[in-house]
Amino acid sequence: MTLRIGNASGFYGDRFDALREMLTGGELDVLTGDYLAELTMLILGRDRLKDPTAGYARTFLRQLEDCLGLAHERGVRIVTNAGGLNPAGLADAVRALAGRLGIPVRVAHVEGDDLTAAHPGALAAHAYLGGFGIASCLREGADVVVTGRVTDAALVTGPAAAHFGWQPGDHDRLAGAVVAGHVLECGAQATGGNYAFFRDGDVRRPGFPLAELHADGSCVITKHPGTGGFVDVGTVTAQLLYETQGARYAGPDVTTRLDTVRLTQDGPDRVRIEGVRGEAPPPALKVGLNRLGGFRGEVVFVLTGLDIEAKAALVREQLEPALGKADDVRFELVRTDRPDAPTEETASALLRVVVRDPDQEVVGRALSGAAVELALASYPGFHVLAPPGKGSPYGVFEDVYVPHGAVDHVAVLEDGRRISVPPPHDTAALNEVPEPPLPEPLPPGPTRRAPLGLLAGARSGDKGGNANVGVWVRTDDAWRWLAHELTAEKFRELIPESRRLKVTRHLLPHLRALNFVVEGILGAGVAAQHRFDPQAKALGEWLRSRHLDLPEALL
Repeated sequence: MTLRIGNASGFYGDRFDALREMLTGGELDVLTGDYLAELTMLILGRDRLKDPTAGYARTFLRQLEDCLGLAHERGVRIVTNAGGLNPAGLADAVRALAGRLGIPVRVAHVEGDDLTAAHPGALAAHAYLGGFGIASCLREGADVVVTGRVTDAALVTGPAAAHFGWQPGDHDRLAGAVVAGHVLECGAQATGGNYAFFRDGDVRRPGFPLAELHADGSCVITKHPGTGGFVDVGTVTAQLLYETQGARYAGPDVTTRLDTVRLTQDGPDRVRIEGVRGEAPPPALKVGLNRLGGFRGEVVFVLTGLDIEAKAALVREQLEPALGKADDVRFELVRTDRPDAPTEETASALLRVVVRDPDQEVVGRALSGAAVELALASYPGFHVLAPPGKGSPYGVFEDVYVPHGAVDHVAVLEDGRRISVPPPHDTAALNEVPEPPLPEPLPPGPTRRAPLGLLAGARSGDKGGNANVGVWVRTDDAWRWLAHELTAEKFRELIPESRRLKVTRHLLPHLRALNFVVEGILGAGVAAQHRFDPQAKALGEWLRSRHLDLPEALL
C-alpha cells in the first residue's frame, strides 16, 4: 500500500501555478504546501498588526480558487501550513470559497502553536507542532487541512500517520516520513533547483517533487513524468543536508537519525530512501520568537576606476560624524572591479553603508541627508545605486523551548468539534551522537591546486543566527579524502569570517557528507539583514569556489 504525497510550495511566493501542475501531472493522494519560514512569520506578524483578520498566506487562497474543484474531482486531499498566524481565519476563508464555488469539501484546521501572549514584546511566538493534529483532521474526513506553525516535515508525517495508522511510538516509521517531508518541503530544491551540479540536467523549469511512502516508513522520491529538472542521489542528498545540524534531527514527533539514512538510485528520477531509524522526541518544543528590532537604512556608493580603497576611506571619513549617534554602522567594500576593465560596470566596486537604530530618524533622515550632501563634495565619479530611503523596520529572531504540555495542540473539525492531541508519552534528551570513525585516508599522490567544487557539492542555509553548510561527494574515494581534509579548522581557513566563531563539524558517512554549523554568523537572524547574504544561501557555493590541493586521482 503506497501513499503518494506531493508538494506544491516551498515558500511564500513560490511558483503560483505549481498547485495546478501537481494536480494535473500525475497520480496523487495528498498535496502539501509549505509557506512558512522564520522571515515569513515576521511578515505575517506585521500584516496582523495592520489587520487582525490577516496573518495567513493569501496566495494560497488565490491558488485554491483555481484548483479546489480539480482537487475534489481527483480525490486529492490538501494539507498546508499557509494558515500562518491565523489558521482559523484561513480555514473560514477556504469554506467561504468552497461555498461560493459550490464545491462540497470539509475543511479542518490545527491550532495551539500561538504562544505570543506568553512572551511579552514578541510580535509572534509560535511553537513548532508535530503531525498528529493533521492526522486527527484527516482521520475525521477532512479534505483540506490548514495549520499554523508546524514543522515542515509534519505536513508529511501527519498524512502518513493517518493513512497507515501509525501511533506516536512508531519512531522508525515516523522518522522515515520526516526524511521524506524534509526532502519535499523546499519544493524544486529536490528536483535540481539550487543544486551544485545543476549542469547535470535541464533545470530551466524543474518540476515539484513527490514521495511514494510505504507502511514501513521507506519511500521513493520522484516527480511527475515529463516535468523538468531531475531527481538523483545528489539532489536528494543536497536537500537532506539543508538546514540540519548533527546526526540527530529533532522534531516534536520523533528524533530522526540522519546517520541511518540510505539512498539508492531506483531508476530514472527515482531515489529510494530506507533504513531510517527514529528515537523518542526531546522533552521540549521549539518556539520561534519574532520581534521588531528597530530600523535599518542602507545606501550603496559606486566607486569606479582607480584609488578604490582611498575613495572608500574618504566616504567613511565624511559620513561617520553624521552617523555617530546610530547604534550600529557598517561599511562593506565589495571589490567587483577589475583592472583595465572593458566596461564601466566591471571597473566599479560597491561600498555598502548600513545603519541600524531604534529611531527611524537616525537611519532615515540622518543617513539620507549625509549621503545626498556628498553628491558634489566627495570622490570623483560619485553616484549611488539608488537614492537612500527613510529606513525600514527589521526583525530579530530567536528560539526558546517549552515543555510539550505548555501547548494546547488541537484539531478543529468542520463541524466545530475539537480533538485534543496529547503530548508524546516517551521523550529522550537530545545528546550528540558519538563521532563515527574516519575512513581510511587516500594514499599519498600528486595534487593540483583547484576549487573544492570540482569534487564536492554543497548546500547552505539559515537557522536563526546560525548557518549550516552541508558538503558531500559522489564516490567512496572522494569521501576518504574529504573526511580527512575538510576539518573544522580548514573550514575556518577557507571562510575567514568564521574564524572567530564556533564551527562544529558533523560526519554522515552513509551520505558521504559533512555538515558544518557556524554559530552566530547571521547575527539576529535573516530579518536583521546582518550580512551581505543574510540567509547564508550562497555560503556553500563560496566554500566550493575556494582552492585546495586536490588529489589528481580524483579529478
